[in-house]
Amino acid sequence: MPAKSAAQQKAAGAALAAKRGDMKKSELKGASKSMEKSMSETELEEMASTKRKGKPEHKSKN
Repeated sequence: MPAKSAAQQKAAGAALAAKRGDMKKSELKGASKSMEKSMSETELEEMASTKRKGKPEHKSKN
């Protein structure tokens, strides 16, 4: 599933880095922490590879 906002894409990238061991899991916060636990590496790759161009920084709550 592609990321719906730039913030979601960045969080997925951080979670993916932790899952691969490039970053300590203890450094994760908020959404990236829960993403790392609940999503597979493949799902995180798909979300993190989403292009940011044209995406809002944060998804609106409407």
